[in-house]
Amino acid sequence: MADTKDFLLEIGTEEMPSAPLMHAVRQLGQLMESGLDEAGLTHGKVSAMSTPRRLAVIVSDVACATEEVHEVKRGPAAQIAFDEDGAPTKAAAGFARKFGLDAADLVRKVDADGREYVFAEKNVASRPAEPILSELSERTIGSLEWPNYRSQRWGSEHATFVRPVRWICALLGEEVINVSYADVVSSNVTRGHRLLGPGEHVVSSPSEYVDVLREAGVLLEDERREKILEGVRQIEDERGGAHVDTPKRILDEVVNLCEYPTVLVGTFDEEFLDVPNEIICESMLSNQRYFPIYDAKGDLTREFVVVSNSDPRNNERVIDGNERVVRARLDDAKFFYDEDLKHPLESYVEKLKSVVFQEKLGTVFQKAERMVAIAGAVADQAGEDPSLADLARRAAHLAKADLVTQAVVEFTSQQGVMGGYYAAASGEDPVVAAAIRDHYRPRFAGDELPEGVVGKCVAIADKLDTVCGIFAINEPPTGSSDPFAVRRSAIGIIAMLRTLPNVSLKDLISVALDSYASQGLSFDKAEVQALVEKFFAGRLNSIARDENISPDTIEAVSSVGVIDPVEFIDRARALDAARKDEPELFEDLATAYSRAAHLGDARLGTDVDESIMGEAELQLLEACLRGAANVENSLANKDYPAACKALAELREPIDRFFDDVLVMDDDTMVRENRLRLLNKFAAVFSGVANIGVLSKKK
Repeated sequence: MADTKDFLLEIGTEEMPSAPLMHAVRQLGQLMESGLDEAGLTHGKVSAMSTPRRLAVIVSDVACATEEVHEVKRGPAAQIAFDEDGAPTKAAAGFARKFGLDAADLVRKVDADGREYVFAEKNVASRPAEPILSELSERTIGSLEWPNYRSQRWGSEHATFVRPVRWICALLGEEVINVSYADVVSSNVTRGHRLLGPGEHVVSSPSEYVDVLREAGVLLEDERREKILEGVRQIEDERGGAHVDTPKRILDEVVNLCEYPTVLVGTFDEEFLDVPNEIICESMLSNQRYFPIYDAKGDLTREFVVVSNSDPRNNERVIDGNERVVRARLDDAKFFYDEDLKHPLESYVEKLKSVVFQEKLGTVFQKAERMVAIAGAVADQAGEDPSLADLARRAAHLAKADLVTQAVVEFTSQQGVMGGYYAAASGEDPVVAAAIRDHYRPRFAGDELPEGVVGKCVAIADKLDTVCGIFAINEPPTGSSDPFAVRRSAIGIIAMLRTLPNVSLKDLISVALDSYASQGLSFDKAEVQALVEKFFAGRLNSIARDENISPDTIEAVSSVGVIDPVEFIDRARALDAARKDEPELFEDLATAYSRAAHLGDARLGTDVDESIMGEAELQLLEACLRGAANVENSLANKDYPAACKALAELREPIDRFFDDVLVMDDDTMVRENRLRLLNKFAAVFSGVANIGVLSKKK
């Protein structure tokens, strides 16, 4: 076995943006590992790491040379590989070409089965690691991808990188590996923190790399993250239960904006606390990457956390500079907010006529009009206080008005939230203000739902209007494109309707489509209604699978066209539970149903003549009449377990019917009467589930 050494490749650059840096770290490790494997160089753990100024990978126990390989592969039989004159055939030539050989190089041998075959014998000599690592490193650097970021060129070179490459450190053990990229040649030196350890620092071996960086004022990701979080915990402890808001996305970015973080606290003026907290925090987090501090009661304070990448001796200067920056940003936010408050929220609605919702679906003003109709319909069906319908319509009318306010134009992620503030300031009912604030929820799977019924009515109206509109113009989401987040909207609608069991999704879809038609959009309502219902059925199927309901149970319930979320899930769970309690009974019942449905003839109807029936037929008829009544009563009471029980009681009479009765009797009158009876039997199931699906082989 060859000797092993650790390998280091470090790509030093100007400061790289955070998002592509995180993506590149993942690529770097994968590219290096796959390249070593393809080259046949055995190795140990591959560890990729980064700072804003460097990408690095350390591979432990890299073999100093590849293993010598002697390959022997058996090919076609000799009589196939060579013709009668001994010349190689196409079969021999193709086999040889696969292994980089000529047909003349193939060897003929008798194998263990006594037949003669041709064999390809190839010796692959051992190769030293150095040239392999050199070529692999250069290829890896050039292969890194930077999605959504334009790579740069510098000097007279044509090679590109997300930021100019300034140095390369490449070592196998203590030996420098020759790597050249964009006129930069590798060495055994790295560079330290610009202020804490400027200049070049020698790395004598990969095992010392991390320590050399640390001594030069550079920490790698895990250490930087922990140092920031440790500083945050200390700030919280010093303030007696305070909380520093550190959203993961922003924290990840801050970790990649510094090489040696120092956690500091700044303050802003008291007057800015009169501005909605959401704007203050949005400005600090998204624009400056500052972390807001809340007191033990959960109230926003004047203090914020800033992470410095400077020399700690400059802390006071850093704090002062950041306080001046945040003051300017919050001045803007306060100005926008104060200007918006000079007009009631209602006054902004008219301006929505100039804002396009979707080219074919009109303006946001028209969307708001449609939302009013849908929100009212949801509230009417929800069975709550009748006065809530008026509140829902009012909230829907005002829901999009904040889109044209100065604050939302500047802080787009606060749409809805600012509308809630402006509605309250305009004297609107608190329920209306809360509904406007919440109507974009849920924004993603698992997000909080609007807190009140009115909020849910408006949120459903907003999302359902979008879903129905996109299908009405025949631009449904595809596997790779969903620009209006229709799938996410459907999932949100389902989540909200699961808290409003009396609301009919089919009725709401009809209302939404009627609203589009009344505004002049041309489409086939029946066709679009069916497509939207099918789309929601697909989302429900996925949700049911996630909740561990059997796929064939889901298919059985889906087959009867149920799309109201509560009913769909309750039916599926009831049927699943019944099958688990009596698996053989339901399997036999499913088989009998499939047989009955196959034999039955829908054209004959279900009216039977009892006078020509035998005992088994009369027993099945009685069971069907009793079962149909029980099923109807159970469904009316939404007692789905009882409906499944009523179906189960049909197993014995249908089994006896098939045992004792010849359905396809020679007498046409008798035969058709029995087919009508089977139609009646199948009809009992029609409102519950397509039970025949359960008879499929699993």
